[in-house]
Amino acid sequence: MRSAFVVPPPLRPGDRVRVIAPSSPFDRTLFYRGLGFLSERYRVEVGAGVLDRRGFLAGDDETRLAALEAALVDDGIRAVVAARGGYGAGRIAHRVRWDRLRQSPKWIVGFSDVTALHVEAQGVGVCSMHAENAAGLGRGDAAARTRWIEALERPDLVRTFSGLTVLVRGSAHGPLVGGNLTVLFTAHAAGRLRLPEGCILALEDVAEASYRIDRMLTALLVSGALDRVAGVVLGDFTDCSAGVHRVSVEAVLAERLGTLRVPVLAGLPFGHARPNVPLPLGMPARLDADTGCLTVGSGA
Repeated sequence: MRSAFVVPPPLRPGDRVRVIAPSSPFDRTLFYRGLGFLSERYRVEVGAGVLDRRGFLAGDDETRLAALEAALVDDGIRAVVAARGGYGAGRIAHRVRWDRLRQSPKWIVGFSDVTALHVEAQGVGVCSMHAENAAGLGRGDAAARTRWIEALERPDLVRTFSGLTVLVRGSAHGPLVGGNLTVLFTAHAAGRLRLPEGCILALEDVAEASYRIDRMLTALLVSGALDRVAGVVLGDFTDCSAGVHRVSVEAVLAERLGTLRVPVLAGLPFGHARPNVPLPLGMPARLDADTGCLTVGSGA
């Protein structure tokens, strides 16, 4: 694992942006609205087969793989934006020659299932942006759109999130990594998850019962996958039920992550709820779980 991450060049008005569909199909109305918004500022291109559908996938694996690879090897593209998350990126991500991203750094942008692509970018030491997908931008949330543009055009800007909930006190600093817990868990099962030493791990999830959250965290803990983590910050765990045993997901997160004996904060506004603030993965971060503060950016 490389100790330092390469930061892709900031986006600028007029830059080429490629939108691809590496995972599931999407709401076309939201998708076109998102494209319209992006086209007001950038030269937007749409990857081959983006409107395809094959069951729960946005087209067959070969078409989605080809679209991803074509975007990565094009030196003129400055950002590769996912149309939507859902499911499917893990079926193709391991087949990509990710060294091409290291040779021609560009922003991988998206969240949820797109975590599978963030894991691969992390593996070659390139920063990526955990942020709204194109269809999410189609919802017309002006504040979310402004945050998205600022994050991609000013990735070096130091951002501070205060008033977070302290679960385990202490402080830590290191590269910010992570994303969706379920996808990280499956990436670990596939042998693709390689967390850097001393990292700050950001986690979120959606529609998972608390016992399933417990199962995934326990497997990651027992396997040693989290041994390099220096601190944890939790986002939204949306629609994650307590189940018939009435054990809340908050209780599970506190108990399981408490065994790591590293500082833990909760309440970072990212994930499947609103707002979903952009997080530049791979950038330096400082977690202060005495004051409930997370700082992210090159000066953190």
